[in-house]
Amino acid sequence: MFDYDYGFTEDQLALRDLARKIAEEKVRPVAAKYDESEEFPWPVMKIFADAGLFGVYIGEEYGGTGGGVTDLCICAEEISRACGGIATAYAASALGTFPILLTGNDAQKKKYLPDIASGKRIAAFGLTEPGAGSDAGGITSTAKKEGDFYVLNGLKQWITNAGEAEIYTVVALTDKAKGPRGASAFIVEKDTPGFSFGKKEKKMGIRCSATRELIFENCRIPKENLLGREGAGFLATMKTFDAARPGVAAQAVGIAEGALDLAVNYSRERRQFGKPICSFQGVQFMLADMAAQVEAAKSLTYAAARATDKKHPAASAIASMAKFFASDAAMKVTTDAVQVYGGYGYMRDYPVEKMMRDAKITQIYEGTNQIQREVVALELIKEAARKAR
Repeated sequence: MFDYDYGFTEDQLALRDLARKIAEEKVRPVAAKYDESEEFPWPVMKIFADAGLFGVYIGEEYGGTGGGVTDLCICAEEISRACGGIATAYAASALGTFPILLTGNDAQKKKYLPDIASGKRIAAFGLTEPGAGSDAGGITSTAKKEGDFYVLNGLKQWITNAGEAEIYTVVALTDKAKGPRGASAFIVEKDTPGFSFGKKEKKMGIRCSATRELIFENCRIPKENLLGREGAGFLATMKTFDAARPGVAAQAVGIAEGALDLAVNYSRERRQFGKPICSFQGVQFMLADMAAQVEAAKSLTYAAARATDKKHPAASAIASMAKFFASDAAMKVTTDAVQVYGGYGYMRDYPVEKMMRDAKITQIYEGTNQIQREVVALELIKEAARKAR
């Protein structure tokens, strides 16, 4: 792809170069190995930590570098070009951190953010349940206050980084009668009694990323670990997703870019009928369409990231647009990359089939693309009604 600067600052361009160097030298060579073994990539996480990549979106006062969502997207994109699974393990820590960053008090931030920023400990976000996926308001896990503690009971499903992370932000009902308005968010540490994990799930893609259940059985959480106030958990969740969705879009863009780069190079090397297949118009048109989709998705993704960092009123809708547009593009581009490779593309000896498998999840997690389209449509309707008044 073409290296346009997308309005990045000098510091952001330097960050892009650093993340790209690490991705090419440390991630790409081990991507297939971790996909095959399905092991969590702790050695690579250590490399990210040593390079300061875990703190790019965290303020300097809490041990980060003071960047924002745009900086996180830069890292997620570059890592995803090399491996979507390893990128998920990296970016999911930010998802688990955002509730603390956005709604935590200063004491909570001072206690948890420095370790996350340094990569000493990673985080995870516990919202989804067996009966509450896209319907985030349908959770049934409960947290009952007893003296200086909340007693948490329930089950969370498909939680990224579960079992590997040491810091969890978890949403549970403190007042069942109020439904979503009775949801509250908590910080739960890994070794808390009554907190355990289900088996590691076997997935189609992003295989090295750990996905497990969170199981809470009379898990006692200090009242100081309540994020914000009781009943603010659903609002914390929406703020978290608004901040995290540009990162999912960046992951999708990175996977698509990686597939496009490979497809272009392969088309120059693969010969049929005595000439490279890149000389055939049918292949050229495919490559051009792939490039246009990647470029459009990338531009929208960084527009969403900047809007989020600036707290623009339309940031939520733009983030949802970026998430569904980029992930749909990633699925199309990776599928076309497999087609360019032909029969070889279907073989696990070549990386494009993994990219196709990894791309699929970006259309599903952190709100399915159908939900994202509903978010955008409702915002459009609300905006039209406001202008009509």
